[in-house]
Amino acid sequence: MTTGAATKGQRSVALSNKLSGVLSVSYADSEIRDALHLLDLKNVQNTPDLRRSIRSNLQKDVIDCNSSIVREFGQVAEQLKSVGSIISSLNTCCEDLQRQVAAARQENLPVLDEASALLKEKDDVEKKKQLLIAFNKHFVLPEEDLMVLTATTQAIDAHFFAVLDRTKQIHADCQILLGSENQRLGLELMEQTSRQLNSGYQKLHRWIQKEFKALDLENPQINAFIRRSLRTLAERPALFENCLENFSEARRHVLTDGFYNALTGSSANSDPTMKPIEFHAHDALRYTGDILAWAHSATVSERESLESLFISEGEEMAKGIRAGRQSEPWSAIDGESFDGQKALDGLVNGNMTGVARALRQRIEQAVQSQDDSITVYKIANLISFYRVTLTKLLGPDSSVMEALSALEDVAMCQFKALQSDQTATVQAEFTKVPPDLSVPEILEEALTQVKALMKSYESSLTPVDSRENDFKPILSQTLKPVLDSCDSLAKDLGTPAIDIFLLNCYDSARSTLQPFDFTQWLVGQIDQVVASSTSNLIDYQHAFFLHVSGLHSLLIALTPLTSSDKDLLQVPHLAPFQPAALMEASQTLDEFLPSALIDALENLKRLNDTKLAGDVTSEAADRFCADFEFVETRLAAVDEIVAAKEERGSSSDDDEDDGEENRRGTDSVKVQRDEENDKVPLRSFYPRTSGDIRVLLS
Repeated sequence: MTTGAATKGQRSVALSNKLSGVLSVSYADSEIRDALHLLDLKNVQNTPDLRRSIRSNLQKDVIDCNSSIVREFGQVAEQLKSVGSIISSLNTCCEDLQRQVAAARQENLPVLDEASALLKEKDDVEKKKQLLIAFNKHFVLPEEDLMVLTATTQAIDAHFFAVLDRTKQIHADCQILLGSENQRLGLELMEQTSRQLNSGYQKLHRWIQKEFKALDLENPQINAFIRRSLRTLAERPALFENCLENFSEARRHVLTDGFYNALTGSSANSDPTMKPIEFHAHDALRYTGDILAWAHSATVSERESLESLFISEGEEMAKGIRAGRQSEPWSAIDGESFDGQKALDGLVNGNMTGVARALRQRIEQAVQSQDDSITVYKIANLISFYRVTLTKLLGPDSSVMEALSALEDVAMCQFKALQSDQTATVQAEFTKVPPDLSVPEILEEALTQVKALMKSYESSLTPVDSRENDFKPILSQTLKPVLDSCDSLAKDLGTPAIDIFLLNCYDSARSTLQPFDFTQWLVGQIDQVVASSTSNLIDYQHAFFLHVSGLHSLLIALTPLTSSDKDLLQVPHLAPFQPAALMEASQTLDEFLPSALIDALENLKRLNDTKLAGDVTSEAADRFCADFEFVETRLAAVDEIVAAKEERGSSSDDDEDDGEENRRGTDSVKVQRDEENDKVPLRSFYPRTSGDIRVLLS
């Protein structure tokens, strides 16, 4: 009983352990999954019998598999035995072959050593061959390239410049060879490439000279190889300068011939519709203008063409010249750097030298044959205009500038000579003033001439700040002598004729000069003369008003007296202020006033400027009114003092000291004698007021 219970308890424990083991198994384990997969492949049915026999069945399957594997490995072992026998036979054969090879090697060893030496020598020779080929390819020109570089029969083209550039590169690379121990090769190559380069540059120099002879600068399609040739030839300064000299000489002849063809129209290629310049030789101004216009056009065209030929490639020409000076340092001036624009100016200047000589000769003849000073001055201004214009193209030191400066001096000398003769003639003929005091005909001619000169000068390119000083000698030679002659003749005239004549002359001169800003110095002097003469006329008209109106005597009598009572009491005793005299002065004033302005303006009827005549008369009338107001004020003051004295009566006389009565003895008698006249106010004899005067003279 106890044993059975123990056994039952052990079974329960075993079952519990199995269940725990089963439950503790992870079904994520790959072995468990594989085992379950195998069971699934066998299509095992979950039956009690199968569960009891599954272990034995599986063990049986394992045993069957193992027996199958053993059988198959037995077959493999048999096959390996056959392979081992084959390998043994092969090893035997290989040992025989090795013995035979070792024997053959012993026999052929000297031959192999000799072959190895020959192969090594072959490699060395091949390397030397490649080195020689590379050296010849870099440092030696092929025969066909040498012919292109030096043969005169070969044309100048892109291939020539490529060969020349390569030769220059070879010559430069020879410097590397000179750094080696053996310098002989480098020296020989440098000597050889130097000869080749010299031959190439000589060929290029001859070709450029040939092309220059047939070169048409007016054709915009200039051969591009000419520009490249010039840039390349610039590396040889001596050849380049020689080439430019020949080119400049050729262009000088071409431009000179073109100038003469333009003058005469004798060229077969000239335009039949264009008249020769000498067709207008009778008109010196147009003739000179046409010549200068042709020279300016030729200069501009020449400069533009040479710019496209020499400077269109930027700094390439300058780089070539700098490289040439480095290669030929003896040809460069110490401290001088190449200036492309300066070189271009020099080239254009050289080309225009012949034209400058011919131009100077023709224009100088035209100027010297002229006897009209205005035309000569216009020619001088025209020359000055083109001189300033061409200075911007050629610079101030060119031959054309020298010719134009000389021509300008010739024209001005001719103008001064003609003007001096004309001034002498004018002064000899101008001996009297016109009867109507009008502007003399000679002055009108001088003003017309000066106006033409000023209009011509106004169009010049003279700087504004120097115009007045530059034109001052012209006015001093043309207008100033005539005005001085007017001053001299006016001295013989009386008043107001002298001032009227001067105002007519100077006002006309001022109206002519005033529109031009470079004549203000003379306008200022004229203004002073006009102001002085105007002041003289105002004084004259003022004196006319005073004398004709009868106010002059009253004003003269009152002027020395002050406004004190003592001086004012003396007024009634003065002769001009006696009743009869005052009544006569009042009558004279009444007769004068109605026609005062007309009579005054009649004095200035010969003054050309009627407005100025009116202004002068008006100013004189204002002065007259001020003088009349002064007289009126003094007379009124005298009347007031006299009236006040009468009111005080004789009581003022009783208060005086006895000594004072003795001193005034005779004066008292005189006062008593004039008391009757003093009782009548002076204004009653002279009743006009300043308001009346101003209304009548307005």
